[in-house]
Amino acid sequence: MSSRKLSGPKGRRLSIHVVTWNVASAAPPLDLSDLLQLNNRNLNLDIYVIGLQELNSGIISLLSDAAFNDSWSSFLMDVLSPLSFIKVSHVRMQGILLLVFAKYQHLPYIQILSTKSTPTGLFGYWLSIAKKHDPLLREFQEGRLLFPPTYKFDRNSNDYDTSEKKRKPAWTDRILWRLKRQPCAGPDTPIPPASHFSLSLRGYSSHMTYGISDHKPVSGTFDLELKPLVSAPLIVLMPEDLWTVENDMMVSYSSTSDFPSSPWDWIGLYKVGLRDVNDYVSYAWVGDSKVSCSDNLNQAYIDISNIPTTEDEFLLCYYSNSLRSVVGISRPFQIPPGSLREDPLGEAQPQI
Repeated sequence: MSSRKLSGPKGRRLSIHVVTWNVASAAPPLDLSDLLQLNNRNLNLDIYVIGLQELNSGIISLLSDAAFNDSWSSFLMDVLSPLSFIKVSHVRMQGILLLVFAKYQHLPYIQILSTKSTPTGLFGYWLSIAKKHDPLLREFQEGRLLFPPTYKFDRNSNDYDTSEKKRKPAWTDRILWRLKRQPCAGPDTPIPPASHFSLSLRGYSSHMTYGISDHKPVSGTFDLELKPLVSAPLIVLMPEDLWTVENDMMVSYSSTSDFPSSPWDWIGLYKVGLRDVNDYVSYAWVGDSKVSCSDNLNQAYIDISNIPTTEDEFLLCYYSNSLRSVVGISRPFQIPPGSLREDPLGEAQPQI
């Protein structure tokens, strides 16, 4: 992950808010402002990482979620998209869901996303015991536990378990982190460069007001200092050079000399406030619509005939198939209205 602007010798600082919550198959509550720190004016968040456990994982629910967004993903996208956050990645493993959101202006600098999941059975005080015996777990860090145990509660209350079992309160909901280890130098490998990022914990707390589950959610806010690996977008889209011919809009864009272009790259047209990269209102495969103007300056046309009359603003995003990410995004702009028309070819649409 890299960023656009330098802010001194240490590079750019990004603010990341991490959430973990065992929701016990419950639907989203009406208000997540406290959990997401939406009203905290001292935070200028860039990225959200949200981990949910025990989502409804019945067969009907899983089939529905495979075809459509699950209720939690849809709710979080609805909450965060008006604040310019876009879902950039998600992982679902039965009842576990991990979501990553980023401010849309960061998209060209977040490249080659990869995720990995490992089922575990660690919980409560067992985590502390496991860290003493597992070399990998010992590499993880955690903030001080200054909040009360987050499990087990009677639902819709702040009372610990009053059932016959009367489970002992425990800190089962935790956020641990570690920085990726740098490769060691060997006889045939050069000395690796100094670490280009550092992570510091700003806050670590529980949110006791939520009662939909027998767990209380936990959040941590981090400051990430990093030196940019990409100083400028690989693709620059130029909305000021837009022009239309009948039902098509011609888009001008430039690319860096080392950009790994592919005929399966595509340009998407979005309304401002998009929730993820699949929310395009029109698109064009670069391989089918590209018109080269010079070595690094190109044009492509996008069908806008199905765009109704609107005063909404739009964005253009260039998606790289090789890098599996958005590598260029335009400034907001308005386009002339088009007429409604169905796609007679039934062309396959890109999905991420």
